[in-house]
Amino acid sequence: MDEKTSSLTDFKSSILFITILPAGKNVAYSPMGMIRFFPVVGLIIGALLVLFDLVVSQLWAPPVAALLDLLFLVAVTGAFHLDGLGDTADGIFSHRSRERALEIMKDSRTGMMGLVAVICGLAVKLAGIWSVKTTGTPVQILILLFIVPAYSRASMIFGIKALNYGRKGEGTGRSHFGRPIRWADFSYCLIPLFFSLFLGYKGLVLNIVFFIGVALILMFYKKKMNCITGDMLGAMNEVLEAILFLVAGAVLVL
Repeated sequence: MDEKTSSLTDFKSSILFITILPAGKNVAYSPMGMIRFFPVVGLIIGALLVLFDLVVSQLWAPPVAALLDLLFLVAVTGAFHLDGLGDTADGIFSHRSRERALEIMKDSRTGMMGLVAVICGLAVKLAGIWSVKTTGTPVQILILLFIVPAYSRASMIFGIKALNYGRKGEGTGRSHFGRPIRWADFSYCLIPLFFSLFLGYKGLVLNIVFFIGVALILMFYKKKMNCITGDMLGAMNEVLEAILFLVAGAVLVL
């Protein structure tokens, strides 16, 4: 398989892994190759979100359009990352040993802490999207809806590089830890970074918040679990997406 064909397979594999979008049949599963395409898939989600928002904003007021945007983000990923957020909250906030917390995360049932985390995460994201739509210019709204999903998915690459996988057996994320993450795996992160420049200093603030958010979440994971799992990567994505939308809404009024 030549490099071009391999990259296309990796790209399709990334789409199929973190979205419900079609990407062809019989696509080879490429756990390590797909990682670098996480931001690109985030941009695809963002582009679809922009188109969806343009339609619903013509039919409904900003609060309703923001809610529908939120539901679109949930639907396009099949609630994949939300499931990780709920499982992570159940495990980390159970006040049990690391081994027991990992077992709780693996349980398909959602506990009270997981339910609270999912509800709060969705509420914060809704507030952020609503704020962006009511305070930003049309161009700012378009850029933010486009790049924020890419930033949040790029965060998972940092998580895979920074911490070791925590489960002894098989798990959703184990296959992404087959080799050390190379700096080349971060190359597509430069795309949302480029588009953020069109926001001026507000884009700079967004980037600062992103890196601080990534660092704080990873420090928290290090302290609580000293490892990371697929569920924790999904939770990281959800938390950062909510925070970035919320911060963007605040920055736009400055």
